[in-house]
Amino acid sequence: MTPEEGDAILRDYFAPWIQDLGLRVEEAGERHAVVRLPWSDTLARQGGGLCGQAMMAAADTATVIAIASARGGFVPMTTVQQSTTFQRPVAGKDVLVHVRITKLGRTLAFADVTLTPDGATDPAAHASTVYAILA
Repeated sequence: MTPEEGDAILRDYFAPWIQDLGLRVEEAGERHAVVRLPWSDTLARQGGGLCGQAMMAAADTATVIAIASARGGFVPMTTVQQSTTFQRPVAGKDVLVHVRITKLGRTLAFADVTLTPDGATDPAAHASTVYAILA
């Protein structure tokens, strides 16, 4: 899957408020994807840090892109579980959301998600996700 095809999935299948996050697919491969969450003051909580809700939504959405890439295109799917751990604040930087599919079955997919500020080496958050594949 190309980044442009991933961006088309974001545009065609997601709610307007997810589209408002401005997510962009940087890379999509056989069992992974990288999605950029651009910094926006509108996503900052009191104190200036990126709100956790935006990072969780980005992790959840990027998982869809990774699964679609692994399956060769978008299919209906839904989140079954997501667990997120926040490790450090992000302020004034884009976040790169790296998704690695750890198991892709017929009806379930499991992924490991790392959210890292652009230019940093240490992650700001980590998530694990489980998706039900509906088609």
